[in-house]
Amino acid sequence: MELIKVSARSVPKLAAGAIAAVVRDKKTVEVQAVGAGAINQAVKSIAIARVYTAEDGLDLICKPAFINVEIEGSEKTAMQFIIEIL
Repeated sequence: MELIKVSARSVPKLAAGAIAAVVRDKKTVEVQAVGAGAINQAVKSIAIARVYTAEDGLDLICKPAFINVEIEGSEKTAMQFIIEIL
């Protein structure tokens, strides 16, 4: 499964385009975000991606979860969003 990492500085429209492109091609994509700002940008990106894919008659579902990731040698809690075509 392809992974898209979203940061607090990510532009939601650009991340949404990446999400929509991957989900059209592979039917599923994983989005990860660490921190409140990054999670905010990720959620906005997912909402925008739904608009982009709706134009093709596709509806997306999102399965959020907490995961542990290693960043620079320390373990952090991240939000994982599995995005799939409904």
